[in-house]
Amino acid sequence: MFHNRITAGYELASRLKKFRDGDGVVMAIPRGGVPVGYVVAKELNLPLSLALVKKIGHPGNKEYAIGAASLADSYVIPHEGVSSGYIDATVARVRERLQEMQHTYQDHSRQEPLSGRTVIIVDDGIATGNTLLATVEMLRRERPSKIVVAVPVASREAFLQLSDAADEIVCLRVPEVFWGVGAFYEDFHQVTDHQVIFYLRKLREQHNERV
Repeated sequence: MFHNRITAGYELASRLKKFRDGDGVVMAIPRGGVPVGYVVAKELNLPLSLALVKKIGHPGNKEYAIGAASLADSYVIPHEGVSSGYIDATVARVRERLQEMQHTYQDHSRQEPLSGRTVIIVDDGIATGNTLLATVEMLRRERPSKIVVAVPVASREAFLQLSDAADEIVCLRVPEVFWGVGAFYEDFHQVTDHQVIFYLRKLREQHNERV
């Protein structure tokens, strides 16, 4: 059990020390992954970017991810009965939301180049893993030297799935019984846009103080 996302971030950062001061970039999944990513980036002395990606839900169950989309790319796992028209319409809606998020965060987040660098994808936890799997596949196209998935907790299914997809996965807890990410935090309040901006701004200020 983690107290909150910040304490989970410190524990996670302690398992990622080999990446400190390297040519890497931490990419946090907003919004819940941002407090965790902030701590990881601060402790490793790495830049923090946002992975502006949202899932594409199955038409029969919107919570079940069959892929994901970014502003410039998409990745879909083929499913029987899911039409290309549904995918196109869903991607368009997802990108509208991502454009809103980009507008909200653009003054505080800089997109780092990924080619040839170690990319550490951070979230507060993984349930099914399908959205993050699609994120990994899309980031591959940016030609990073290595993709690391780093999370405090994941279901066993997601852990195994992402172990195959990523070059490395660092996960603090892989419980036998998984009741959802929030069940492993004492404090799992919803992260707001204001808090995302706070952490992005705070890390930038701390970096400026060091240079």
